[in-house]
Amino acid sequence: MASAQATGTTAQHPRAADPTATHGPGPGRARDWAEIQERMLVPLYEAVYDRLEVGTATSVLGLGCRSGLALLLASGRGAQVAGQEPQAELRQLARDRRLRVGAADRTSPATGDVPRTAYSLVTVFEQLPGAAEPGRLVAGAAGLTLVGGHVVLAAWGPPERCESAAVLDVARRRAGRTTARDPFALSSPGGLEDLLLGAGLRPAGSGRVSCPFAYADLDSAVRGLLSTGLYDAAVEFSGGSLVAKELEEALHPYLLPGGAVRMANVFRYVIAERIR
Repeated sequence: MASAQATGTTAQHPRAADPTATHGPGPGRARDWAEIQERMLVPLYEAVYDRLEVGTATSVLGLGCRSGLALLLASGRGAQVAGQEPQAELRQLARDRRLRVGAADRTSPATGDVPRTAYSLVTVFEQLPGAAEPGRLVAGAAGLTLVGGHVVLAAWGPPERCESAAVLDVARRRAGRTTARDPFALSSPGGLEDLLLGAGLRPAGSGRVSCPFAYADLDSAVRGLLSTGLYDAAVEFSGGSLVAKELEEALHPYLLPGGAVRMANVFRYVIAERIR
């Protein structure tokens, strides 16, 4: 796969004090994300790139790009790519892939130290489901997009279309009174589209993509899911061992003969054009 060509840095999803704060892999789980979980969203990345005909004329900025697989796929199509990722472990894994990814200033998470002023495509593939103020995040993405360029927002599809919903409920049950965020908060009709209002963005299409979560065994499934960061509040409140045990129990209905795990899921994306 081709390496990244354009420069870029990371958009911050800081701690709870920042209004754009969102989830991410907990300490030590970045490699599980890169080696197990990240590939689950490849159908989403490819569907968006196909629809927008991403190629040599495209400059891509990935906000919250994590370990950079989506950027690698865009680079392989000839695009110039850059990324923003606040978490140091994930950022280093992206750099190990020869991607230019850096960290943003906490006080200005939408801009940070991005070396160019705007991109023809800004993607928000994974940041929104856990963002404290998704509207601000989208406004920041719009500000980094060329007029006439596109912003892509993505989130989980309807929970009734996602077999992982029952497994994700472990995070809610075990988070106690902490501020664990609902990963399906933007899944209702119009949830993503409403974020475009006031951001200088005009809807330009949407779609749903099947993204099955498939793992070699229960251990890989638990490690992959914990790496999403959606369980961090539960782990902090209830302890890692208890959360892992309940995850295993919740995953049993999705065990296949031979011990593999598979859950059918749908993700939704919205494409918006920057008009001002």
